[in-house]
Amino acid sequence: MKNTLKINNTSLLLVIDVQRNFINKNTRDIPKRIEKLINENNFKYIVFTKFINDENSNFYKVLNYRGCIRNEDREIVIDTKDNRVLEKRTYTALTSELMTYLKENKIKDIYLCGIDTDACVFKTAIDLFENNYNVKVIEYYTMSHSGRRYHKFAIKMLKKLIGKDSIV
Repeated sequence: MKNTLKINNTSLLLVIDVQRNFINKNTRDIPKRIEKLINENNFKYIVFTKFINDENSNFYKVLNYRGCIRNEDREIVIDTKDNRVLEKRTYTALTSELMTYLKENKIKDIYLCGIDTDACVFKTAIDLFENNYNVKVIEYYTMSHSGRRYHKFAIKMLKKLIGKDSIV
């Protein structure tokens, strides 16, 4: 996998929202895949994100989304191994905290994996692209908890929006 991904010593693996709330029949294989990728030790930098929802959010008020409110639903289901975990309350992982981390470590190449391809992975990929980062979505290590159809459509749209070579 390392040769395929063209990882360098400033590449970041950004693991998006692999949380208990998002694990179902569609996503159940993703944590094991990502854990294997992490254990290959190819990435110098690894950051996890954790989506936080509450009663004041539009996710709750407008979308009637009740997930990721309780701590047990927010739990990351992969051993983070002392890697940084960034909390977010938005679809995108490109928060000011992540921007600071990227600048401090001079990171330009970012590989995305995690859940959901059609929401947080999608929005993060576009935001990174628009901020001139070299972003790659690792398709085998992403999925939508809404199903394969949503995943495939998001991948198709990302190929159009950030370039077909950005999906690996």
